[in-house]
Amino acid sequence: MFFRSPAFLIVALLLINNLLKGQVVLKANGSNDAYQQISGVLGGDACEVPDCAHPVKHITEVFDKQLNEYVFVFHSHVREDNDRCRNYDRERVEIKTYGPSAAKLKGEQGETVVYKWKFKIDSGFKAQPTFTHIHQIKAGDGDSGAPIVTFTPRFGEPDKFEIIHTGSVKETSQGVLIRVNLAEFKGTWVEVTERLRYDSHGTYSADIKRVADGKVLLNYTNNDIDLWRKGTSFCRPKWGIYRSLKSPAYIRDEDVRFADIAVLEQ
Repeated sequence: MFFRSPAFLIVALLLINNLLKGQVVLKANGSNDAYQQISGVLGGDACEVPDCAHPVKHITEVFDKQLNEYVFVFHSHVREDNDRCRNYDRERVEIKTYGPSAAKLKGEQGETVVYKWKFKIDSGFKAQPTFTHIHQIKAGDGDSGAPIVTFTPRFGEPDKFEIIHTGSVKETSQGVLIRVNLAEFKGTWVEVTERLRYDSHGTYSADIKRVADGKVLLNYTNNDIDLWRKGTSFCRPKWGIYRSLKSPAYIRDEDVRFADIAVLEQ
């Protein structure tokens, strides 16, 4: 049959190669130096950690029995940590792409980029009414203060998982794009597929499913959304734990796991 012919297989392999040629994948491998491994893939010094105040490794690697592979563990401590000894009302343990990263890791205007990764929050994870971001999309330069998109667990009755958008100006900010119950995220691995076409009238979609059974926990699409900032030459993703310390009664020391982080330009 044609579908089993050598010619078909060659064409299929070429198509797969073309699809993946712009893809970069960051996987844990059991290294004793997660910082070096992460920066080796994402470029420069890709880890933003509070080691200056609390001299322990805030990103480590462990073998995860559910995924049957090594994963990254991001450790955030309420009392000991801050934001790189620059800000003391918040704490940050994040990895990023940024200026020194390769061009294929930067989202340019008009370009479509897909980010895929897995993460797991603990079954006892504590959300708070201020902010705890576990993923951000930010402008790499220019108007790069506020994040463009965040994934934010939020305290409530019940707790929620939110995707939040902030436009270049107030009029283009869409706020909470989608909000679902946080309970289904706790204590289990989930897989994210996030697609952005970076532009002032860009497009955005996010799909999150539970790894164990494939159940879709969140699905969202927006075909007209402001994903660009004034003076920006590229946008970039961040993963980790970035949270306020202004509501300490609501939070605790947290370990959040990340695995199989991929960036694919289309």
